[in-house]
Amino acid sequence: MTTHIGMPPAQGLYDPANEHDNCGVGFIANIKGRKSHSIVKRGIEILCNLTHRGAVGADPFDGDGAGLMIQMPDAYYREVCDFNLPTAGEFGAGIVFLPQERSCREACIVALDRELTGVGCSVLGWREIKTDSSTIGRNARSVEPYVMQIFVGRDEVEVHKLELMLYLARKRAERTISNNKLAGNEMFYVCSLSSRTILYKGMLLSEQLGTFSRNWMMNVSSARLPLYTSATAPTPSRPGIWPNLFAM
Repeated sequence: MTTHIGMPPAQGLYDPANEHDNCGVGFIANIKGRKSHSIVKRGIEILCNLTHRGAVGADPFDGDGAGLMIQMPDAYYREVCDFNLPTAGEFGAGIVFLPQERSCREACIVALDRELTGVGCSVLGWREIKTDSSTIGRNARSVEPYVMQIFVGRDEVEVHKLELMLYLARKRAERTISNNKLAGNEMFYVCSLSSRTILYKGMLLSEQLGTFSRNWMMNVSSARLPLYTSATAPTPSRPGIWPNLFAM
């Protein structure tokens, strides 16, 4: 029987040798279902309290990843989108990492649009996500993606199948861009694409998330169930891509 200092001895199906360090993950909610900006603000505060669960590179400003996921902030999106959105739950939204070079970025957008229409959805529109990279490390900045948001209508897709179709379209687009070796494919990644949640994340330290996504963090006020994480050394799926903490 193996014994580890500071840990209980192996017993039954439990063996302390299987204990490993992992990401710090937290969850906060309003038990009465009330939505407010304070939920997001408190989520960011607790994320910063998880800084010790993250790692840094040679540059102390290079984090290995942090993010925050919340329920779809429907009211906020209706305020900022210059196109109409269907009823809540009838559409999906996603955050997409794209190449900085315009022609490469457009090729990736076309590929994702094609896969979405291929599964019976429609692209309602795209919008840029304003970011501030002034506080992030030099390595993170060197591979910083162009961040955009996509909104998708369900059209021919039944409501209960929307999440599945969004997932399939996302994965097919990633595979198409990778297999066809489209320019800038190493920078393309769909962070999240769902009708229920939205995820903001990046190759950041916990305290950098609020600054990097300042515009969104300061204005979204319809969240009630944030899930947040401070990652410890996630492995990027491809060289140069920012960490994929979640695969929503």
